[in-house]
Amino acid sequence: MCTGIRLKAKDGTAVHARTLEFGVDIHSDIIVIPEGYERVGSTPKKSEKDRALLGKSWKSKYASVGMSALGLDVIVDGVNEKGLAIGLFYFPGTAGYMKYNSSDAAKTIGPWEVGSFLLENYANIKEVKDIDTGICSIVVPPVILEKFNPKEAPPVHFVVSDKTGQSVVIEYVDGKVNIHDNPLGVITNSPAFDWHMTNLRNYLNFSFTNAAPMVLGSKEEGLGEVVLTQFGQGSGMVGIPGDFTPPSRFIRAVAYSQSVSNDSPFRAETGEEAVLQAFHLLNNFDIPKGVALDRHEVEKKTAQGNSAHVVHADYTLWTSAVNLVEQKYYFRTYDNSQIRMIDLNAKKELALEKKIKRISISGKEAIQQIN
Repeated sequence: MCTGIRLKAKDGTAVHARTLEFGVDIHSDIIVIPEGYERVGSTPKKSEKDRALLGKSWKSKYASVGMSALGLDVIVDGVNEKGLAIGLFYFPGTAGYMKYNSSDAAKTIGPWEVGSFLLENYANIKEVKDIDTGICSIVVPPVILEKFNPKEAPPVHFVVSDKTGQSVVIEYVDGKVNIHDNPLGVITNSPAFDWHMTNLRNYLNFSFTNAAPMVLGSKEEGLGEVVLTQFGQGSGMVGIPGDFTPPSRFIRAVAYSQSVSNDSPFRAETGEEAVLQAFHLLNNFDIPKGVALDRHEVEKKTAQGNSAHVVHADYTLWTSAVNLVEQKYYFRTYDNSQIRMIDLNAKKELALEKKIKRISISGKEAIQQIN
């Protein structure tokens, strides 16, 4: 149930921001990946012979910082030292990865490794889209990640933005990689990105300005007239979907982010203001525990010998915003709404040992008494 937006301040600073929702804690930490870090990608493991095949190997050209998941040493949301940012988003029911042959092993990585691969190898959207050396040059098949699901590959897609504000969405559908230009900078989940952009046409009448009064009836016919006026502020948004489904969140994310873009008098002046503005906008997508439930029957037996039902509640584990020009990564968590920040420009200290640095995001809210 993740929602992503992009803002651009008047001073030219681009900000990449998102929420991260899931039904269980995915045990995220902040991690810093140093320049020169060596990696080997994952390949499908169908037999003992295949098990020996290693995936694509690379050494990181750029340092990066962001959120990890499941204790893995890969970034699911973050930025590199050139101002390129990525966000991994859940894509169930739509993701369809590429076919795999053992001859492709040397250019193969797992779906969850795509984000770190992009951050560690590319400086901007142009490089990402390069037909020969960009994302099209690698193979991403349905590699199973045991920590996530032992039966299927994690279904994900990606938003990528650079410090100019340019953005693309990368999706694997029907065995092919699709790179969609993302002029509005918005992303949610399934279905595919081009479907969401088409669905925007169903909401041509929404407005940031309150609706004008409407006059019904006719005094001239002696029947009288009725003047209908708004109940309160925000009547221009009547009809905007308010539920938590991906299509509805996509519409609202476009509306809210556009309300402070272009010629809006409320557009942020600076990058720092845009970061704070992004957190305010994403407040509208904050999901508390209990409002989005999913029940699963599991084989865990009760005392009576019956299968047990487990209730998963999707909720906002964390929210982040990235200043792409200054490479500063801001975040807050479900348990602590205090905005915290890590500055990748301090990478000389952070990455001095040339190994991954891991920083816990755990901790409870500190309530300050002021009387």
